[in-house]
Amino acid sequence: MKTGMVITVSERLTGTLYGVGVGPGDPELLTIKAYRYLKECQVIAYPKKRMGGRSYALDIVELYVNPQEKTMLGLIFPMTKDQSELTARWNKTVDEVTAHLLEQRDVAFVTEGDPMLYSTFIHMARLLKERFPDIPIVTVPGISSVNAAASRLSVPLADGDEVVAIVPATEDMAGMRERLRDHDCVVFLKVAKVLDPMIQLLEEMKLVDCAMVVTKVTSSEEVVWRNVRDLRGAELNYLTLMVVKKSC
Repeated sequence: MKTGMVITVSERLTGTLYGVGVGPGDPELLTIKAYRYLKECQVIAYPKKRMGGRSYALDIVELYVNPQEKTMLGLIFPMTKDQSELTARWNKTVDEVTAHLLEQRDVAFVTEGDPMLYSTFIHMARLLKERFPDIPIVTVPGISSVNAAASRLSVPLADGDEVVAIVPATEDMAGMRERLRDHDCVVFLKVAKVLDPMIQLLEEMKLVDCAMVVTKVTSSEEVVWRNVRDLRGAELNYLTLMVVKKSC
């Protein structure tokens, strides 16, 4: 199979790719529809960061399916900004998934949270659609960490005419300041890597007491901080987010 080639196939002769959201961590937050597709699909594909690395989503899935009865397809997504490495890895990943689909085997690509919100499934589906436009793709929504954090912290994300933003936290503090200024509530994803400058920014904007942080929300490893000042200098897990609600 030549990488990058667009191939037209009859969807009656292929499997279906399902993007299945398995929730933020608590296995009981898996939806009934997600459970059904996990049971029905012959192949369970899951993301992992490196050879031998565990998958957060897989830990949830293995409570509901017997890996011995499925083809478990671990897909490696390296944490790199090297574009050539990323392109090669993504092409290989699409090839691996497509090989099963062309054998008329349904593939459930599981992802933590929701498959349509900052997930690896988004790029997977886009590339597959470019190369094999006739292969059917279905998404099964899942409970995101954003919704789970709001529930866990008892913080309504938006009420009435309030405006909420979901923002990947970056080192661009001017951009982060703008998001905070323009919205009633902001959820900063992946905040661990910029925690100290974010705390400084919140203090400058007099919003530090309106911020809360949670890592691995709803999972057995969940930790909540309601005083973010305590987190200066802390090294937190990648799956950490911050909620800032102005009407605190």
